[in-house]
Amino acid sequence: MAAQYELLSQLLKSGGRLDMGQELFYKFYQAFVLKDRWLQYIGGVGTTLLVTAIALAMGVLLGSVVALVRVAHDQQRPGRSNPVLGVFNAVCQVYTTVIRGTPMMVQLLIMSMVIFNNSRNFTMVGALALGINSGAYVSEIIRGGLMAVDPGQMEAGRSLGLNYITTMVVIIIPQAIRAVLPALGNEFIMLLKDTSLITVIGGKELLYAAQGIMNRTYEAMFPLFGVALIYLVLVMIFTWLLAKFERRLAQSDR
Repeated sequence: MAAQYELLSQLLKSGGRLDMGQELFYKFYQAFVLKDRWLQYIGGVGTTLLVTAIALAMGVLLGSVVALVRVAHDQQRPGRSNPVLGVFNAVCQVYTTVIRGTPMMVQLLIMSMVIFNNSRNFTMVGALALGINSGAYVSEIIRGGLMAVDPGQMEAGRSLGLNYITTMVVIIIPQAIRAVLPALGNEFIMLLKDTSLITVIGGKELLYAAQGIMNRTYEAMFPLFGVALIYLVLVMIFTWLLAKFERRLAQSDR
């Protein structure tokens, strides 16, 4: 392959023209093989998966806390409202409203140019922004799952002498997890694809690697199609794993 690439390069330098097959091979070699550029894509995939994992962990943790606060507030008995819980619930409502009501791109730019304008670790800043954004959506997913559980389950737990927190942990949350797992899986897939947005602020993930190659070869087709194919393969793999996990959970319920 290297010898063929050199022959084509000499042909171009001498003013010759390539046919379609030769041109495709030349551009493919430049985008993936020359100077081991395929390693840059591999490094980009590793960073993409790392950012996705960090953002997902943050989103699930933050979303769970927000959901539990809002559900606890909504399930208070009439006339026994807790003012402290009311303040936390108001903060959670503002958080979900603001994050879900503004574009992800704007949030990334605010995080990188305003809040962390002195930081040069753009990848981690992007992961933080993605995690905060994901937390707002995860909170609504989990809250919907918790509210969907039959209220009689809570009453049954309390009638057995369990306190509110124990009833939630032992009875309500395990049932809610099974109900919200497909939606959480979809949020994970969306988060994986949204990592490409951190390229805008200088995050060094998969698309960033492709852009670096594009800037050196002045050719966009193969790097961009390569990135699209890698994302597609990753999404298909994780979709298959999630479906397998859901089937195993369904079997354990029988």
